[in-house]
Amino acid sequence: MTVPLTAPPQLSTPDDGALRQQPPAPAAATASRPRASSETLRTTYETARTAAEIHTGGWTCVALQFPDDMLGDAPRVVDLLRRELPPSARIHVLADTSYSACCVDEVAAEHVDADVVVHYGRACLSPTTRLPVIYVYTSHPLDHEAVFRKLERALDGGRGDQDKATVKAIVMADLMFQDHVDGLVRRLHAAGYDGVVATQVVRDPVAVIPNRKLPLRDDEKAAYSLFHLGDPPQSLLLALHSRFASLHVLATPAPGSASPPSRSIVVDNDAAARTAGLLRRRYARVLTLASAGVIGILVNTLSVGNYLSSLDLLRRKIAKAGKKSYTVVVGKLNPAKLANFAEIDGWVAVGCWESGLVEDDAAYWRPVVTPFELEVALTREDRRTWGGEWWGGIEKLRPLDDEGDDDSAASDDNKTETDEEESLPPEFDLRTGRLVSHSRPMRQGRRSGPHRAGDSTAVAMRCAGQIASIGGVASPGAEFLRAGRTWQGLGSDFDPEASTALVEVPLAPKN
Repeated sequence: MTVPLTAPPQLSTPDDGALRQQPPAPAAATASRPRASSETLRTTYETARTAAEIHTGGWTCVALQFPDDMLGDAPRVVDLLRRELPPSARIHVLADTSYSACCVDEVAAEHVDADVVVHYGRACLSPTTRLPVIYVYTSHPLDHEAVFRKLERALDGGRGDQDKATVKAIVMADLMFQDHVDGLVRRLHAAGYDGVVATQVVRDPVAVIPNRKLPLRDDEKAAYSLFHLGDPPQSLLLALHSRFASLHVLATPAPGSASPPSRSIVVDNDAAARTAGLLRRRYARVLTLASAGVIGILVNTLSVGNYLSSLDLLRRKIAKAGKKSYTVVVGKLNPAKLANFAEIDGWVAVGCWESGLVEDDAAYWRPVVTPFELEVALTREDRRTWGGEWWGGIEKLRPLDDEGDDDSAASDDNKTETDEEESLPPEFDLRTGRLVSHSRPMRQGRRSGPHRAGDSTAVAMRCAGQIASIGGVASPGAEFLRAGRTWQGLGSDFDPEASTALVEVPLAPKN
């Protein structure tokens, strides 16, 4: 039983609602960090080098981009930079950069007419398109003795002193700890581990190790084990899983943490097993996209070079496979936003190699895959193979010229005449065990007889099971609106006959 409304419904939160909310985790963690000295800030944020590069470039308007966990240091860093820059220099701290923080936020910087962006913390080092960038990796202290003992114990594995020289390992770290790698490798060499090599930072996201250089030949790297200092993103582990003999993660304490380093550093030898399980889950999402009829393209970045050409390439690949695509920009992703697009059967995220992977996507109603995974999904079933390699960004998209005409799932269908059936042959979905059939988007429907110039279908009755069309062209969007949506807008449930009462009014007799 419904109760009539006596007051308008509450459509907004109270004015003081934001004051009663708990602060987000990054802000709470920043507030609990111990206050660093000015000298520590100068070293961590490299204010002298930053000011020198700004002087050399002749830039007068500077935008500073901090990750959430370093935002509490922003006022003091600005004060230190003002002391080393001329009074005419303008410094702005960019806000709302928590999503895809590894990428340079050129859009926010252009809002303040910035000449240069100073990017702090972890970075994907993807090429930018409009503004110069100064990268500051924010070097943090590390207990070399504790890390060395953990590394030595992991490398030993019960070997004797004579077998130490045969150990083949690569040591890399997060950018915040990268300057400690050379010192640790020198200590390992002194201990007899001559086969351990160090990585060097380079701006090359598509390298064997993204943005790292190795003194090894390509055919030698597969025999080495990889040790990573810090907490690597899932996209990095997935990319490296099939390139090295084994993966090991040395979890270091968070920057500014007060916990003892010797107790916080833990060697995780199960990273490879977890990554293999994650790869299997990624392949399950690929199978879901293979039977999707409508695919949404999520734009996760507006700063990575050639993202516009990559968007166009993805649209053409999806169209070649006989599917429909929609391009959507929603900002920071969450399940509620994407659930509003009920017509979409699956999503592909367009971003850098690190932000192209949507982690913790179990709550999303439709799967979200990377461009590489979409290429696998669009391949014909009899040619679809996945050897374990993986990539998260748009840097390795293959041009259409590199793909044979038979690689697409709908290449044979594109060669048929336009008067064929509107639906694609059904595909077997391995996840649901059902046959899935979709209409060919933007295809002319088949006519059963000759078409005359005077014919009109404006008021024709649609037969049961017939695909909805716009202007005689099959449209998946119109079909979903007709058959899939339960609510189609205000007034769509209005029945004019039910709301009209017939009243018989007697006519007055004529005199």
